[in-house]
Amino acid sequence: MNKIYNPDKKNWSKVLERPTQTVADIEQTVLAVFAEVKQEGDVAINRYTQKFDNVNITNIEVSKAEIEEAKELVSEELKKAILLAKSNIEAFHDAQKTNKVTVETANGVSCWQEKRPIQKVGLYIPGGTAPLFSTILMLAVPANLAGCNEIVLCSPPNSQGKINPAILYTADLCGVTKICKVGGIQAIAGMTFATETIPQVYKIFGPGNQFVTVAKQLATKFGVAIDMPAGPSELLVVADDTANAAFVASDLLSQAEHGKDSQVILVSTSKEFIDKVEEEVAEQLALLPRKEIASAAIKNSKLIYVENDKEALDLINEYGPEHFIICVNNEDFYIDNIANAGSVFIGNYTPESAGDYASGTNHTLPTNGYAKQYSGVNLDSFMKSMTFQKISKKGIQTIGTAIELMAEAEGLQAHKNAVTLRLDSLLEN
Repeated sequence: MNKIYNPDKKNWSKVLERPTQTVADIEQTVLAVFAEVKQEGDVAINRYTQKFDNVNITNIEVSKAEIEEAKELVSEELKKAILLAKSNIEAFHDAQKTNKVTVETANGVSCWQEKRPIQKVGLYIPGGTAPLFSTILMLAVPANLAGCNEIVLCSPPNSQGKINPAILYTADLCGVTKICKVGGIQAIAGMTFATETIPQVYKIFGPGNQFVTVAKQLATKFGVAIDMPAGPSELLVVADDTANAAFVASDLLSQAEHGKDSQVILVSTSKEFIDKVEEEVAEQLALLPRKEIASAAIKNSKLIYVENDKEALDLINEYGPEHFIICVNNEDFYIDNIANAGSVFIGNYTPESAGDYASGTNHTLPTNGYAKQYSGVNLDSFMKSMTFQKISKKGIQTIGTAIELMAEAEGLQAHKNAVTLRLDSLLEN
């Protein structure tokens, strides 16, 4: 890992640089796939699946028989773990429901806000080296709680043309209405334009590699909303001598093993602690099955020493981490003042893995600094707020003159007339 001591503030942007390509680097590739999927539908989907996943798919949609087979392949122990996680995630997201808001803004003028579910949503679930069935819990559970009618899931097939059994089991458990064997850019394109098999959706959710991230961003040009620009995983830990170096190293490696383009950072006010963590990372890394992936990510990662908590916090807010772990004596300072983070984990016994799986919070979070302006996925992500109003005769008389004056001042005579006609009708009566 790269050790950096007391970085000058003017160099923070360089120090905190992420190992990601820009949209411009990938955009042409994405647009080419989009154009072909829009024009050719399933034919293009199958061609790209063969190209990128090295398998020829005859049936894009997962059948009921495949789902039933998958259920038998998932161990009872794992099913129990998934059910526990689902229960906690449901509890946390169900608590986010809000009631209708009603206000009489003026005499006879009633306004209210209600939430309605997004009718059709698409879930992208990475497969590949890490089949993220846990992400289904994070997306399908709140989608069902919100009341979404159609929940379409896309996930890349393996070399045998199958989707991981745990993904199929979890999708069925969580009420996904359609599962398709397709990944990458082509999956996002399918949900953006619709094919013979893949439905068009109104909003796409889920993490992915840089190509999927850019595909999601470009999907917004074609009338499809997205949850956020969620790309490669990242974690920042702030820790001092009160922290456990082995725990911190394990947290750093837990994110590093996600992918070669992941990034992990330790910020500390103790040089000695940084050295301890560096040693622990080396020892634990040597034993990991995904050592090659984690090692590549570690090369993108940093051990940063700063002199005090205030400087540490300023640097962390500048970075805006997806995951932020606080393991310091003065934890309240960071809890009270952190402004930019996707999800925060506090104390020596709160690993980031808990949020990834079973504590109840959502693990679909903004990366690449987007925590400065985006929230992580929550119940409201699957809903729209709609406003309503009803104005009585008394109400239009109360606010009508103000509307007329404002409309006339803006030069919008028809707007004024729409009120004047009503006011005049009331005077005639």
